[in-house]
Amino acid sequence: MTSEKITPTPEVTPDSTAETAVQPELGFGWTPYAERINGRFAMIGFFALLILELLTREDFFTWLGLR
Repeated sequence: MTSEKITPTPEVTPDSTAETAVQPELGFGWTPYAERINGRFAMIGFFALLILELLTREDFFTWLGLR
């Protein structure tokens, strides 16, 4: 017979505050949290580039002066 250690998981209810909710563990390197944030910033940058090209009617390289 093996002894299993059961740890209770925190229950998040609508009236619970953000302090009691589980926060992502911050760390250095390629953590899942860092990759999620990098992906979100990449999506924002790509969308901003598309808006820039639509407004100026020039592609990105022309806008930088490379063409």
